[in-house]
Amino acid sequence: MAHRRRLGKKLFKSLLPILLILVVALLIALASIVYGITRPPRRSYLVTPQTFSQISGSALKVTDEEWRNRDGTMARGWLLRGAEGAPAIIFLHRYGADRSSLFNLGIKVNEATNFTILWPDLRGHGLNPPVSWSSFGTREGDDALAALDFLRTLKGGSGKELVANRFGLFGVELGAYAGMRAAPREPAVQVLALDSVPRDADELVNAAVTSDVSVSNGALLSLARAATRVYFLGQYENKTSCELAAALGTRRILLLAGVDDGYLRDSTKSLERCFPNPASVDAKTDLPLTGFTLPSATGEQGEGYDRPVIDFFAKNLH
Repeated sequence: MAHRRRLGKKLFKSLLPILLILVVALLIALASIVYGITRPPRRSYLVTPQTFSQISGSALKVTDEEWRNRDGTMARGWLLRGAEGAPAIIFLHRYGADRSSLFNLGIKVNEATNFTILWPDLRGHGLNPPVSWSSFGTREGDDALAALDFLRTLKGGSGKELVANRFGLFGVELGAYAGMRAAPREPAVQVLALDSVPRDADELVNAAVTSDVSVSNGALLSLARAATRVYFLGQYENKTSCELAAALGTRRILLLAGVDDGYLRDSTKSLERCFPNPASVDAKTDLPLTGFTLPSATGEQGEGYDRPVIDFFAKNLH
């Protein structure tokens, strides 16, 4: 028996360096994954106000704006002023995209309603972002509130407030989740159009990891989520979209999902039962496209998506 114990100790000592190397390698790999997913891919804007004007031949009065987030960091976005005293809508893009992905839709909403439109880059997104990292919705909800603060500072030509104290939010995936986190804390947000809503922040992390490493393994995803929590030092929140929906009261809601958004279609459809006032919810979950493929949609396809969104805001935000 003593001989076996000695052999066991020798074997453990011989394997210990290998185990330590494997553990260190795993930790390094997880750190690399978390660092990568919190820095979403960045590419040139699909369109800018300048290139849009050149293509369309119309002179857009869209301005580049900066404002301060509630945690002291800087934010930026494009602003298209509407009629003085009219409401405003903030367009919040998905993870891995940027403000340009929703630019055309925002222009159409402005033309139809004369509302003020703001397109922010969510933190960690766009070219050379002022904040280099994404928090998968936790801080982005606060950032949406800071964007509302900014809109309230704007003045019209007469010196009065440009924007009435009524706001709408349009969000796709991460943008939808961030909007749902913001709205319960701001009564002036009266309507939300939510496209491809994830079940929670963990689902966003899972999708980001799968896209980053091209592996969808349950154990790896669990480790990556745990590493993400450690990375944010307790500042990572994983509220479910269903919990957030229950706090939205009587606000008017438009739910959008379709065949091109994968697992998000099921999570968006299941969200319908979570709102406290079913009569205030309009669900269109069988669309041929969503905010994921909207930037590349043809004219007819895009119009089929844009028109319900425009009509929703025109009807419910005045």
